[in-house]
Amino acid sequence: MAKDEKPKDLMGYETLQQEALRGVIKAALARVAPPRGLPGDHHFYISFRTGAPGVSIPADLSARYPDEMTIVLQNQFWDLTPSETQFAVTLQFGGQPKVLTVPYEAITRFYDPSVQYLLQFSPPPPAPSAAKAAKSAAEPAGKGPAGEGSEPKIVSLDQFRKK
Repeated sequence: MAKDEKPKDLMGYETLQQEALRGVIKAALARVAPPRGLPGDHHFYISFRTGAPGVSIPADLSARYPDEMTIVLQNQFWDLTPSETQFAVTLQFGGQPKVLTVPYEAITRFYDPSVQYLLQFSPPPPAPSAAKAAKSAAEPAGKGPAGEGSEPKIVSLDQFRKK
């Protein structure tokens, strides 16, 4: 292997990290599911990709939020049901109750403002053939973007913790 060649991550650490952090969301939702409810001032802002596989929202909401939507679980939510791969919740929109089902993989952001706790997720990488086609269309052969996206990302949660 050449010195400047980056070793391939055969462990898939980025994916493992994303899965572990989504486990935090799953555990938090399980803790506040009925009959418990939200303790103290805790409440959640959850953003998710509305077009992601497995997302189930009413057609009017899908038309209104074609890419991403943020919901708030605070005072008025019902039937919160977290499972292994997704959660379902009933919220009111325009005075009408609507059921939303969101896979954890569709979540892009989870925020509890009461303790300034934020988790933000990278979008999943494109399929290998799509990524290769996009790269070859955007770059001249044999040249990569200068310094952009070539270094691994290190995510530290310390900046979001109270001091």
